[in-house]
Amino acid sequence: MDDQKTSDHSNKSIDLRIHSNVEIGSLEDKAVLELADEKLGRAVSIARKQHSFKENSLGSDVFNKKCQNNLWNSIKIVVFSNKLNILMIFGPAAIIVNQTTGLHSMVFLFCLLGIIPLAERLGYATEQLACYTGPTVGGLLNATFGNATELIISVFALRNGMIRVVQQSLLGSILSNMLLVLGCAFLSGGLVIMKREQVFNKATAGVNSGLLLMSVMGLLLPAVLHSTHTELHFGKSELALSRFSSCIMLLAYAAYLYFQLKSQKKLYNMEESETESDDDEEAPVISMWEAILWLSILTVWIAVLSEYLVDAIEGASHALKIPVAFISVILLPIVGNAAEHAGAIMFAMKDKLDISLGVAIGSSTQIAMFGEGTSNYFKGLMLIFCYLIIAASFFVHVDLDSVVDKPQGENGG
Repeated sequence: MDDQKTSDHSNKSIDLRIHSNVEIGSLEDKAVLELADEKLGRAVSIARKQHSFKENSLGSDVFNKKCQNNLWNSIKIVVFSNKLNILMIFGPAAIIVNQTTGLHSMVFLFCLLGIIPLAERLGYATEQLACYTGPTVGGLLNATFGNATELIISVFALRNGMIRVVQQSLLGSILSNMLLVLGCAFLSGGLVIMKREQVFNKATAGVNSGLLLMSVMGLLLPAVLHSTHTELHFGKSELALSRFSSCIMLLAYAAYLYFQLKSQKKLYNMEESETESDDDEEAPVISMWEAILWLSILTVWIAVLSEYLVDAIEGASHALKIPVAFISVILLPIVGNAAEHAGAIMFAMKDKLDISLGVAIGSSTQIAMFGEGTSNYFKGLMLIFCYLIIAASFFVHVDLDSVVDKPQGENGG
């Protein structure tokens, strides 16, 4: 019996050792597995980080490449898509000629040629921006930025004391919009659509004719006061009346904007609904911010060339034997209205005569002579002929109040 107890005790010891060894083995195996799992987790984490880094690098490369492609596409569309843009080379050429030779005639002609495509591209960028704002606001943007070139030229002319040049260029701008730009729009639209007369909104025509009447009064009454010498305070009343009329016209234009955009939208809804389907087909090709950026760049470049242009007016007038009045009334407004000219013709050829009228006469608010609401190519031809007669008159006219170079040679030396 003692032997049996001894045997049982020995078996228990053996079992205990076996279990201990098994437990130790299992712990070692568990530690090995945990270590393996930890290493595997680290490897997976590193792999994930590397994959994430590669994805971020790939995404960054794609983004940078996309930005580069967008930039190149934007430059290609704005700068290289129009054959007229070949004239842009005359801008830098004008600056080089001015710095090296000082020939006023060459600088003047090169600046004129260089500003023409810039003004047209300014109108194009405005049209692209107008795609994001709607037809009504788009028309106002076209009318506003269409005058940016003229405004810049006038600012530099005033800085040089050429008040008469500014006055004559304003007159020329009105004549150019009323006769040349609108005439070319009617002529082009009438030739493309010869089977019928083109129609525009007579309601908006009435509004613009009222603005025209007020503008004529604002310009005419101070001139009458000056010519009749009936001023209450000599030398002061005329200036005071002119400034008062200018303030009234600014208020009237602000009221017109409110009337068009807020108060009486129904008058312009017909125009927008008629062009809605066409606008859907003409999606913008550059983004809104790209259009704003191009507007800024083009405006700055136009300002640079305008300064050289104004400085060369007097010398060019003497060298080319062209009256300053002709330069101010005819040449400067034609260059300044290049954007409006191109836009008005383009819209007229697409049978969007309401937009053509808004672009061409938005700055001069003239439309009364077309109150029946229709147009054809013959009306456009008559307007162009009237403009040619006026241009010829100023070509043989010498304005004694204009600033003319003394006969000292072309470079003013």
